[in-house]
Amino acid sequence: MSKLSTVARRLVLGRPFRSDKLSHTLLPKRIALPVFASDALSSTAYAPEEIFLVLSVAGLAAYSMAPWIGLAVAAVMLVVIASYRQNVHAYPSGGGDYEVVTTNLGPTAGLTVASALLVDYVLTVAVSMSSAMSNIGSAVPFVNEHKVWFAVVAILVLASLNMRGIRESGTAFAVPTYAFMIGMYVMLAWGFFQIYALGTPLRAESADFEMHSEHGDILGFALVFLVARAFSSGSAALTGVEAISNGVPAFRKPKSRNAATTLLLLGVIAITLFMGIILLAKAIGVQIAERPLEQLGGAPPDYHQKTLIAQLAETVFHGFPLGLYLIASVTALILVLAANTAFNGFPVLGSILAQDRFLPRQLHTRGDRLAFSNGILFLAFGAIAFVVAFQAEVTALIQLYIVGVFVSFTLSQIGMVRHWTRLLRTETEPAARARMVRSRLINTVGLLCTGTVLVIVVVTKFLVGAWIAILAMAALFGVMKLIHRHYAAVSRELDAQAAETEDVVLPSRNHAIVLVSNVHLPTLRALAYARATRPDVLEAITVSVDDAETRQLVHKWEQSDIAVPLKVIASPYREITRPVLDYVKRVGKDSPRTVVTVFIPEYVVGHWWEQLLHNQSALRLKGRLLFEPNVMVTSVPWQLTSSERLRKLAPQSAPGDARKGFLE
Repeated sequence: MSKLSTVARRLVLGRPFRSDKLSHTLLPKRIALPVFASDALSSTAYAPEEIFLVLSVAGLAAYSMAPWIGLAVAAVMLVVIASYRQNVHAYPSGGGDYEVVTTNLGPTAGLTVASALLVDYVLTVAVSMSSAMSNIGSAVPFVNEHKVWFAVVAILVLASLNMRGIRESGTAFAVPTYAFMIGMYVMLAWGFFQIYALGTPLRAESADFEMHSEHGDILGFALVFLVARAFSSGSAALTGVEAISNGVPAFRKPKSRNAATTLLLLGVIAITLFMGIILLAKAIGVQIAERPLEQLGGAPPDYHQKTLIAQLAETVFHGFPLGLYLIASVTALILVLAANTAFNGFPVLGSILAQDRFLPRQLHTRGDRLAFSNGILFLAFGAIAFVVAFQAEVTALIQLYIVGVFVSFTLSQIGMVRHWTRLLRTETEPAARARMVRSRLINTVGLLCTGTVLVIVVVTKFLVGAWIAILAMAALFGVMKLIHRHYAAVSRELDAQAAETEDVVLPSRNHAIVLVSNVHLPTLRALAYARATRPDVLEAITVSVDDAETRQLVHKWEQSDIAVPLKVIASPYREITRPVLDYVKRVGKDSPRTVVTVFIPEYVVGHWWEQLLHNQSALRLKGRLLFEPNVMVTSVPWQLTSSERLRKLAPQSAPGDARKGFLE
């Protein structure tokens, strides 16, 4: 089993990297863009569609507001990009929003941001994978029928790629990301060229359907609420922007400058794609509804509504079906890889939180390939849970989605405003002050924009699912507080005990006890090792659960040349653990300054099923003795022949496997 697990791990992860090879995993800008920006770029594939879906409730007339809502979203994105360029220069250590908020607003606000980001990273993976399967399902109906399982498999594959290391995963993801950008720009350019240069009347397959409102005319406050909800859904295009600020340490030097440049590139590409898709969809008359069979008059009974991107590609590349399949393929790929942003951001943030003792310490250590493997696995399983729970429905998942990211956006901007204000109190150099004032103004505008969007998102999405995300954030916040309290309590306890050791009298005697079940080689070895420790008292004990066997054991002991006395402990109820515990307690009670060392012979076996047949009493006894004060437990191993297979396996195992328990 151990050899099989080691071979499987090497096949999935590759050979392990030395710790001093960490610098070789750093990313140039051309690789960093697809690694950290794939989430924000991919959101252009579904954020415009969500705007049209929400507006469809009011009928076709409401579609005229889509470009203006898109412009509002683009303006907010531009402000957020500019704001985060200030963040990466001021805080390049990789803590991102968590570090900014903790430093400037305190640990409670920082933990609020951390919980929001962790939940949002999980939802990023779930939404991206679900949207990818929907896009593939538009071209391949079989995938649409089983999209939950396809999404689960895709998450597991992506997790395994990331566990191979950030640089290796980035190289693998660069080609699909650039293929998506090129494909989308070609589709948009060719579509607009046909319409405005060639005068070709392009019409989507859904353009001739008659869309009607489900609730009649929507006017007044209801219309305002609908527009606000469409804006909040379209704001999903901003997700992923913050990931670059969390990933600054992964950039090559100069890290801050490269991260800021990548942010600028991300903003230009994302905004042009986002607005281009909305305008082209409006130009060719795409109609997309939440309930197409009820809202689209004239649609055939078996009508299968394609995604917005699929309808655009089908219309623009009419007569060239390969174009549709290419666009559907690169869109699905970018959506799958969009989750890679979360797979790079979540583990880094989890490691920082673990270092600050808000999450288990296991999330702080790197795996064989210098990736934060435990964080990657935690993210993968969390995303799978959401995909299965919501049946990979993008419209359902997106209602939970962007609350967390705008919580972090808003608190981060507050923190940055305080950061610049604090620096301005002590800075006297005019040029530096001018830069700080400009930066503070940018972050102030960012605060106003993101704060406004956060209010709109909470108001419009709370009852339709955002409450689940808010509840998850609150629960995670509470769990991290409890973890931190536990670690702090343990630290105080150990520090107090360390301070008291100066006044504690050292143990005066060592009373060694060897457990005996038979007179055989493991027992003789345990006795020899116990004698080598030179204890003050050495004795052997056995528990009598069967009178005939005990008499036979005593007889063999007396016939041998063993000089150590054997004590027999009666056990009228045929227990082994309790009589040994009682005897050890009596020894400690009679001599409070005596350390009792219990030597337990154990078999080292080579098969898992052999472990079930041996050592069970020893394991139970060790578990109980560990709770006794002034009692030390020493296992004396005896290697059976079957253990040779594990000894031969050891040179092939990875560094640290024994410490991690892989060879147990």
